Amino acid sequence: MIDVAANLERLTERIEAACDRAGRPATDVRLVAVTKRIDLDLVAAAVRAGHLDLGENRLQDALPRQDELAADLGPDAPPVRWHFIGHLQRNKAARAAGRFALIHGVHSVELADRLDTRAQDLGAVQPVLLQVNITGEPQKDGLGADTVVDVACAVADRPGLELRGLMAMGRFGADESELRDLFSRVRDLRDRSAAACGRPLPELSLGMSGDFEAAIQEGATLLRIGTAVFGPRQT
Repeated sequence: MIDVAANLERLTERIEAACDRAGRPATDVRLVAVTKRIDLDLVAAAVRAGHLDLGENRLQDALPRQDELAADLGPDAPPVRWHFIGHLQRNKAARAAGRFALIHGVHSVELADRLDTRAQDLGAVQPVLLQVNITGEPQKDGLGADTVVDVACAVADRPGLELRGLMAMGRFGADESELRDLFSRVRDLRDRSAAACGRPLPELSLGMSGDFEAAIQEGATLLRIGTAVFGPRQT
């Protein structure tokens, strides 16, 4: 049996300890519990334990999961903040706009434009992060580091979007020194983008199960973690 509440408690202790080492208040960092291929009962257990930030990375799973969880929890449950953390295809942008508290992976101006158009049609403002391919790996989505500031300023002007910051992933297998260098470069891009756009960009979505402590050291405000909360995913 997986004790989701106990897992959340242990993970929270690790996050608080990492924040303490970084000289940051633990309230600066939010955990997004990744529910990819996780049983609905376990996801509901996390919400009942008080955890309200949940992340999905496939739209075809995320939208029905939102409805199923709401039905399972009932009308008196606190509102869940759903995050979309995966690759979003441009042709699916219209279905995503307005359905998430935050879309982490905006990786092109074209995708931003489609989200903006749909959000305006809905009379909504969709919070988003720009995804940066800080490692330069060809298999990863994201903007090149040299384009981020210009794209950030373009996206910040879209009336249907609220640009909140940047998202990136470290290199699998990187040691702590490399991870911290990569994450610090994303933080620098965020700061440069905020200065160029003339607005605060408070969020940095950095860090997963294997590297979140390094991410906290370099300013992460959102951590995307699944296995440490829910155990192994279903195949």
